[in-house]
Amino acid sequence: MSQSLSEQEIQRRESLQALRQMGIDPYPAARYEASHFSTDILSGFEADAEATEWESVKISGRIMTKRIMGKASFIDVMDSKGRIQVYLNRDVLCPGEEKELYNSVFKKHLDIGDFIGITGKVFRTKMGEVTLEADSLTVLSKSLKPLPIVKKDEEGNVYDAFTDPEQRYRMRYVDLVVNDKVKDTFITRTRIINAMREFFNRYDYLEVETPILQPIPGGAAARPFITHHNALNIPLYLRIANELYLKRLIVGGFEGVYEFAKDFRNEGMDRTHNPEFTVMEIYVAYKDYFWMMDFTEQMLQHVVKTIKGGDSKVSLGGVELNFEAPFARVSMRQAILDHTGFDIDGKSEAELRAACADMGIETEPSMGKGKLIDEIFGEKCEPNYIQPTFITDYPVEMSPLCKKHRDNPEYTERFELMINGKEVANAYSELNDPIDQRERFEAQLQLSEKGDDEAMFIDQDFLRALEYGMPPTSGMGIGIDRLTMMLTDNASIQEVLFFPQMKPEKTVKKVELNDNEKLLFERLKAEGRMPLNDLKEQLGLSNKQWDKSLKGLNKLGLSKVEKTDEGLFIELL
Repeated sequence: MSQSLSEQEIQRRESLQALRQMGIDPYPAARYEASHFSTDILSGFEADAEATEWESVKISGRIMTKRIMGKASFIDVMDSKGRIQVYLNRDVLCPGEEKELYNSVFKKHLDIGDFIGITGKVFRTKMGEVTLEADSLTVLSKSLKPLPIVKKDEEGNVYDAFTDPEQRYRMRYVDLVVNDKVKDTFITRTRIINAMREFFNRYDYLEVETPILQPIPGGAAARPFITHHNALNIPLYLRIANELYLKRLIVGGFEGVYEFAKDFRNEGMDRTHNPEFTVMEIYVAYKDYFWMMDFTEQMLQHVVKTIKGGDSKVSLGGVELNFEAPFARVSMRQAILDHTGFDIDGKSEAELRAACADMGIETEPSMGKGKLIDEIFGEKCEPNYIQPTFITDYPVEMSPLCKKHRDNPEYTERFELMINGKEVANAYSELNDPIDQRERFEAQLQLSEKGDDEAMFIDQDFLRALEYGMPPTSGMGIGIDRLTMMLTDNASIQEVLFFPQMKPEKTVKKVELNDNEKLLFERLKAEGRMPLNDLKEQLGLSNKQWDKSLKGLNKLGLSKVEKTDEGLFIELL
């Protein structure tokens, strides 16, 4: 398979060799320490243009535009914080007789996308733009592929934008360079996590790490990824949740623990689901789900105000979401009653299945009461909760790890936080009765035997941990990806993941044909399907040359021979 290069890629490789022939290493090993970021220069010069520090600054970054005007040129250099204009005057950059650095290196062999270092002084152009005048230039890295060039006209219309989602997600490294707002999304994501961590640390809760490879995929109802540990000769699973390990730590004596965890679920992919995703789970001893509701809304209010400069409101798809505490609270029973008129209280599996049929909700025979209720809520209720709302008191069949409600054992002390019609957080008064927990696990096993491949496994070690005693505890998990989507006004989870999971990239095989194979291929390309003998006669190849060429194309899958009543015919595939 040969590599096919575009004209620009060939020219860049020629420039690479030219730089080396000139004694310039296009990939130097020595460090290059800038004195300023672009944004520091722009803001600092605006504040105090007379400061002596602007007489000599040093920057590094990527060439993003290049405007050559004879002995003087302008480029835009982008570093990790922003962009700044750089002015290159041939006689300032090359004060002696030798002008090769400007005439050859800069003008001929540096391209958009190359990394350079610049030193010089800051000034303001006649057009009023803060600019760095270069007195030295260092080549730091030569790029061999051209960046997409996004153009704007005088009216602000954008042309040749790098907008194809598949290309953007697959080549995020390019997306980050040419689409300015993309980097802002990921900076905000990190600020969200940092704000959460700051809030938890105020309470002296401990950030921990738990296993990703687990012998039992516990803590949630989901289909796991499975692998094999060769040394131990056992199957292992990528974790679907970290809940059961964090609870073990509460058993071990920690009062509050939390973890930002990568979880994995071998399920569908869509605009809100990726098989690898990030959750934060926190467990606090001696608390219940009422306390956790208060804690969660205060935490989210803190996060939003941190990233929004004190404002508790964010815009999502043109809708304003308000994260000012307190949030609304509605029981699941009441939510279903409000939106369907159907009361789930005391209903059997058969009655719930019949209600689903009446509402036009598809069900599977493997679904138990919990899954049926979940389907009703998901189809008929969930999309209606736009503002942050706690949905509380889930039926016991839906919550195998949750403590039964203190007032009604048919329900559990559980809440989910709904925002913009999507679940963002899930929390319980944790089940710490080991006998009750064993019975719940056994009920899940029966669902598994009915064909529910998302039913929970029985984790015997976790049950043993509970038998040593776990204090009253409340736990909460929150989806970092979905929360980031909402706080950055993105409708797709792929927009908030640096490298979302994607189908394998389609590749086009490049094959080398010999001269006779090329002749045969080009004739077929021009003529289409042809009688075999006519083609052989037209090409004038010897029998040996003909047989070898025909077999070569067929072996490469480029052509096929078909036998018909009219004789043998050949055509390209």
